[in-house]
Amino acid sequence: MFTYQKTNRYFAQTGNGFEDLASSEIENLGGEDVKKAYRGIYFQADKKTLYRINYCSRLCTKITAPLLRFDCHSTKYLYKTASKLPWQDLLKKNGSFIISATTSNSKLKHSQYAAQCLKDAIVDQFREKFGERPSVSKEDPDLWLDLHIDKNKALISLDTSGGSLHKRGYRVATTEAPMQESLAAAIINLTQWDGSKPLIDPMCGSGTLLSEALMHYYQIPASFNRKRFGFMAMPDYDEKVWKKVKNEEDGKITKLQKNLIMGSDISSQAVKATRKNLAMIPYGQSVDVKVKSYQEIAEITNSIIVCNPPYGIRLQKNSDIGLFMEDFGNFLKRKCTGSTAYLYLGKRELLKKVGLKPAWKKPLMSGGLDGVLAKYELY
Repeated sequence: MFTYQKTNRYFAQTGNGFEDLASSEIENLGGEDVKKAYRGIYFQADKKTLYRINYCSRLCTKITAPLLRFDCHSTKYLYKTASKLPWQDLLKKNGSFIISATTSNSKLKHSQYAAQCLKDAIVDQFREKFGERPSVSKEDPDLWLDLHIDKNKALISLDTSGGSLHKRGYRVATTEAPMQESLAAAIINLTQWDGSKPLIDPMCGSGTLLSEALMHYYQIPASFNRKRFGFMAMPDYDEKVWKKVKNEEDGKITKLQKNLIMGSDISSQAVKATRKNLAMIPYGQSVDVKVKSYQEIAEITNSIIVCNPPYGIRLQKNSDIGLFMEDFGNFLKRKCTGSTAYLYLGKRELLKKVGLKPAWKKPLMSGGLDGVLAKYELY
């Protein structure tokens, strides 16, 4: 019996600074005994709740189920211990798998070598028992495994998500430096947008904020487009329970109201990408997206403005980012009275260039960006 089968306890990975939001999300989805940790949350769940969290979580990137914990001071012991696990309960002899490994503060210093030892233990066990061996595959493997070694304590886990949950499946077109989906979801969550006012992104890029706003408000499961999950490889996987969860959550999807979510961008290529991505989501084709610079917008009143202004990577060459942010700050001040703006800035120093005093600032790190979300009340 694997560890998770004895405890019903799992670990959800999330971004740095997302822990509070993700904890509340897991509780709302039915997780129990929820406890925050660095870049993650421990929680207890039955099968139905585990499947629901994987299907609906917008803020978690991976849900792992512990298979075995043990002291580990050498690769020899890692191989020996891993060889005793009943891998045939998780994997077919002609199946495929992938291992993600991390090591820290341990005698085993090289994560790739540790992953290789675990791989050898699995492959050798199958070869000895069946004369055949599964293969390692980076593309759509049957089984996703995590190996984490810290202070000479090893944990082998099954990735119940089957790859990062931030990959929603709707991003079929992209622009330069797209925002990660889980970051966009966190931003939408922090706006506390309830649909009582229109939500507008005047620099929509490839439409990630618009897509996450659409999925959030209309209760579209975050993994609506995902075909397979890692929990389908668990020995106690119950297809009937999964189908019931999916039907229940899909049944909560509501219909889009007209002129509630809107976006624009100066780039026709960006607008084209946004429309393609939105078309992958229920009612996404009804979102109003136009080719237009923010300078061309006459006014935005009594609305929620949310956007990720260019911070260098997406800005045209030879453009002054400071002047750009100052101009955008003037646009908000003069043309957006009665609205509330939420700006995510990938470089915190750009806050000073906006020329407006934020009501609050929240650090949000993602994909190497040490960014900040700022809220502006526009009177």
